[in-house]
Amino acid sequence: MPNQANKPRVVFLCQRVPWPPDRGDRITTWHFLQHLLARGAEVRIGCFQEEDRDQSAVEFLRERCAEVVAPRLARGKAKLTSLRGLLTGEPLTLPFFRSRELQQAVTRWCETPPDLIYVYSSSMAQYALQPKASAKIMQFAELDSDKWRQYATVSGPLGKWIYGREAKRLLEFEAKVARTCSRSLVVSEVEKQLFQELIPGVVPDVLPNGVDIEHFSPQGDGDRHPHTAIFTGVMDYEPNVDGVCWFAERCWPTLRERFPDAQLLIVGSKPIAKITALGDIPGITVTGRVGTTPPYFDKSSVAIAPLRLARGVQNKVLEAMSMALPIVASPQASQGLGSVPEQALTVADGEEQTIEGVAKWFADPERARRDGLAAAAWVRTEWRWEHMYDRLDAILDELKVPFS
Repeated sequence: MPNQANKPRVVFLCQRVPWPPDRGDRITTWHFLQHLLARGAEVRIGCFQEEDRDQSAVEFLRERCAEVVAPRLARGKAKLTSLRGLLTGEPLTLPFFRSRELQQAVTRWCETPPDLIYVYSSSMAQYALQPKASAKIMQFAELDSDKWRQYATVSGPLGKWIYGREAKRLLEFEAKVARTCSRSLVVSEVEKQLFQELIPGVVPDVLPNGVDIEHFSPQGDGDRHPHTAIFTGVMDYEPNVDGVCWFAERCWPTLRERFPDAQLLIVGSKPIAKITALGDIPGITVTGRVGTTPPYFDKSSVAIAPLRLARGVQNKVLEAMSMALPIVASPQASQGLGSVPEQALTVADGEEQTIEGVAKWFADPERARRDGLAAAAWVRTEWRWEHMYDRLDAILDELKVPFS
């Protein structure tokens, strides 16, 4: 795309190619990226390709942006490279996501300081610390260091040491980033409280995710089965793997005993062997990647989000509720939602509460539909992406990013 005079110049950095919006981070980055483009920004994107299909996504973005630099991230090689952090004392995350090509591109883009550097995920902040810019926004969403702390608590001795070290080193880096950038953004008030406890002296702004209510809209009850539950997510992501495997092992046998025709749909790309094996359990279907998830929501009567290793506003929860499904979620997966209608969400801590939460809606399909519709009405009022764009625009105005 040719250079556009008198347009705000934005450098946009994120881990993954921000298209298509088919997983949590890509949903968020795409929506805020396209909002900046819609407002007339001249955007240059730095990110990583992880799979072959990302090349077409890069071409899609190049048609809309001034420039896209997206080196291929070979995860096997990157894991070996990340071990350098043990010698340098830095968090392993940083060398994992380090690229000379990307650093050279950012340096070139910032020879004339841009109006804004927008960073999503602390791993990409290493590219933004040195270059000058009129404003820098760091969208943490949640602190990655706390994810590693959670992993350490459920790991064996070696994992506890490695993950614990990563949590400590990455928090030190996140604090440096927060104190360098003009603004820090988190996804919920819960995250804001934790952020201020761990990084005192920096007060982040809350910028939640939204939900595409037009896309995630039910198309009727013709295919709906009263005893079908659904779990959605990328199925090589450890919190998803841990949560749905726990549910299949600890909760599903009892539910199948009480409801012999019960079905569980595990819908999401990249299922690892451990997830694929769940498809051998009676009543469980593992779909792998699907073109779109709404038809699977329309087959279901209740959604589940039994995550134990995650926190913050979960896209899977918002999408299920937008599809008019009541949801049973762990405390970790339900934090940050605010005042959800009581009938729409069951917060279940542990095996017994999770089983009973699903069973009450399996046992009463009319109640499940009524409570699901209440969930959809609430999401449409509180969680439209347009609300989040307004919050971002207010921050950009305060930072004097020169949109016309």
